[in-house]
Amino acid sequence: MCTTLVGLFSRVTKDPALKNNIKKFKEFKKLLKAKKYDEALKAGTELLKTVPNHHDALFMMGGIYYLKNKYKTTILYLDKSLDIGAYDVDALLLKAYSHQKLGENKRAISCCEKILEVDPKNISVAELLKQLNS
Repeated sequence: MCTTLVGLFSRVTKDPALKNNIKKFKEFKKLLKAKKYDEALKAGTELLKTVPNHHDALFMMGGIYYLKNKYKTTILYLDKSLDIGAYDVDALLLKAYSHQKLGENKRAISCCEKILEVDPKNISVAELLKQLNS
């Protein structure tokens, strides 16, 4: 991969595949922001074919499936995302909510406990734990 120095510290890649992947990710984000979820799912799936370990794309795909009430699929994407960033609070919280929706309270509590390890004052987790323990 060739890079060209631009400015004092930044670099611009000449790798066309990388440029294409960045373009795909931007398009994916744009569709998601516009709430075009079906189109975003297609774009995200295409992106993940070329970059299967794209942490943000995996999380965003999980989020779309959560909005579509497909909680098991949500968890699959979030598990892949958490393989890359094990203490991603947002991914853990969405995974906890998904487990809650599926009635899997022990698994939801496990996600909450992991969040509390890195963010003990997380208000969303405190509220979710209250619901799970009642």
